[in-house]
Amino acid sequence: MPARDPREIIEYAPMSRAQIAAVAIMVGLNALDGFDVLSISFASPGIAADWGIDRVALGVVLSMELIGMAVGSVVLGGVADRIGRRRTILGCLCVMALGMAMATQADDVLTLSCWRVLTGLGIGGMLAAINAVTAEFANARRRNLALAIMVIGYPLGAVIGGLVSAWLLAVFHWHAIFWFGCLVTAAFIPLVWFFVPEPMPFLLVRRGPDAEERINALLARCGHLPVSELPPPTVEEASASLADILRPGLIGTTLLITFAYFAHVVSFYFILKWVPKIVVDIGFPPPEAAGVLVWANLGGAIGGALFGLIVQRLPLKGMTVAVLLGSSVMVALFGALGVNTLSGLSALAFASGLFTNSAVSGLYTIFARAFPTHVRATGTGFAIGVGRGGAALSPIAAGMLFQAGLPLAMVSTLIASGSLLAAIALFCLKLRVRG
Repeated sequence: MPARDPREIIEYAPMSRAQIAAVAIMVGLNALDGFDVLSISFASPGIAADWGIDRVALGVVLSMELIGMAVGSVVLGGVADRIGRRRTILGCLCVMALGMAMATQADDVLTLSCWRVLTGLGIGGMLAAINAVTAEFANARRRNLALAIMVIGYPLGAVIGGLVSAWLLAVFHWHAIFWFGCLVTAAFIPLVWFFVPEPMPFLLVRRGPDAEERINALLARCGHLPVSELPPPTVEEASASLADILRPGLIGTTLLITFAYFAHVVSFYFILKWVPKIVVDIGFPPPEAAGVLVWANLGGAIGGALFGLIVQRLPLKGMTVAVLLGSSVMVALFGALGVNTLSGLSALAFASGLFTNSAVSGLYTIFARAFPTHVRATGTGFAIGVGRGGAALSPIAAGMLFQAGLPLAMVSTLIASGSLLAAIALFCLKLRVRG
């Protein structure tokens, strides 16, 4: 009788409690990322008022963690494929907690920007690693759904964080938002330490002298019998290299996916970064502006969940192109309709969040399915990193357009073209789905 392949055991058996727990923690970590990234958006009206900075300077501050995320995703995505997803996540949590804590001590734009870059480094590495962990702990039947649920952790974290931030802003100063983020970040360290082992595909690709022992321990943890021997590594795995994502066979996929993500997050982050300031400028107080952003993220959570259910039956690529087109329309309408009531702004923000985050859910699922295991975090990190580098331009570009005197309708229409370009790029992609 041939030896059982541990990958096939995890791939085709029902998901165990240990696998579900690992995926659930990844959802929580993405929720944490959602709050940490948007904490500066919730705090921005208070920062602008305290320090007397204009929109251009505020746009720079809003972009700093995105620059850190770009570097962190590219560099630490490769690290996660080398030293392990678990170690990378733990290190990123420590970096994020430090950055959030030190942001409370900043008293000028330069100091705050430095600590936001550091926070972004941790977030970027985290995103590449948690996407890989979710894909590798889920079985074949539930992988698309698990990845979609992981993605909606981001807006859920922003919703919960927005509600908490609205209360904190009403009672305390903007510094309290960063203290809250620091404490919650630190609380995830023991959860990852005890409940998230290295996933099976990674253990089989990066084999060490104790690989069989670790693989059998993971099988036991998931309720399966041990294997007597490990399958031989594939030629692809044996020659794994960080340059693989730019070699023939993968380079076309890498470039199209990266451009699609780059273009879409320009639109995505315009909504997430500028909504509070736009609403305050219309005449509403900061706590109510934070509430509008909560509606955007609530729409994102619902959209991501619906998308995950729909792609269980409909083609992943086609549905992602469809929601990217919807995203382009809704981001443009957010400014073009000229709505100036709180309920109207909340409704538009909800619809924009629903489409923009559904598109992110589709792109993240494509990342995990398009790249093979040995470069899954590297490919995901590269796409996220380059994309977030482009996203860093979104708040700055919007700030400059506003400063130049362009009306909100024109700014939102120009920024919305990012999602349209992403849809075109993804339409050209020939997607080879991998396990």
